[in-house]
Amino acid sequence: MSKLPPVLQNLPCRSSPRRCSSSARQLVIEQCKAGIVGSMPALNARPASQLDEWLHEIEETLAAWNRAHPEQPAAPYAINQIVHKSNDRLEHDMEVVVRRKVPIIITSLGARTDVNDAIHSYGGIVLHDIINNFFARKAVEKGADGLIAVAAGAGGHAGVKSPFALVQEIREWFDGPIALSGAIANGGAVLAAQAMGADFGYIGSAFIATHEARASDAYKQAIVEGTSDDIVYSSLFTGVHGNYLKASIRASGLDPDNLPESDPSKMSFGGGEGSKKAWKDIWGSGQGISAVKEVMHVADYVARLKREYAEARARLSLPSLAVA
Repeated sequence: MSKLPPVLQNLPCRSSPRRCSSSARQLVIEQCKAGIVGSMPALNARPASQLDEWLHEIEETLAAWNRAHPEQPAAPYAINQIVHKSNDRLEHDMEVVVRRKVPIIITSLGARTDVNDAIHSYGGIVLHDIINNFFARKAVEKGADGLIAVAAGAGGHAGVKSPFALVQEIREWFDGPIALSGAIANGGAVLAAQAMGADFGYIGSAFIATHEARASDAYKQAIVEGTSDDIVYSSLFTGVHGNYLKASIRASGLDPDNLPESDPSKMSFGGGEGSKKAWKDIWGSGQGISAVKEVMHVADYVARLKREYAEARARLSLPSLAVA
């Protein structure tokens, strides 16, 4: 894991997969070429047979890039797997990722030893989404190699813990890889994540506002124009609490400030060919979007992250900021 870049990316499209799926693999490819780990949910590939085609395209494109740019090889890519019992595509998708030997698998909504063992069988790495220390321990006990600490303010399904508290509690017993998620959208935030004990920053919402993302123009513009005040935390749309843009909720005829609670026992992440996704026009987003000022190309945004990261390191080296 030490060879991975300090930024891992995940496009938070679980509440609106059809808006993101048509070019999800292109976004992943451009992110990896730019030097960061790009990822996409397996469920974005519809029908299920498309997943194998997309993984083949990602692998062939990145291999060609590496041959042409040996001085700047692409970062590894990752696939997100929802390990909830309602995901009726999990067995199929796992067969595909194992056969393709996907370098990194990101699991969420359930930790399973058999899933982890399958990834480890070919030398793959498993990172598991968690929202508190209890779930972090369970994930590691079941064989996860690393953790993605989904703190308050993250886009999509997110927890309520402060990143300071969450990372501190995990680091008391776990010395493996930790990626921090939650309102990270600039290079300074990536450095801050590392300063508090995480190894990587985990960025999602900012990448929706890139030219390579096939989200709607309205979705991208809502992120560019939005701030943390435009985000609402609700369990209504999937049965699990998450952060969403108020504008999309209003457009669906709902009052974002008066949403009912959902029954968590009825949450469903089925990926069957005939399945219908409710709330497909609800847009997931994290609280860090005020750092997103314009729609950019992925390469330009990653270059900006690197520049901001270096600038933040330089600021901390100033004598006036030294801690006694």
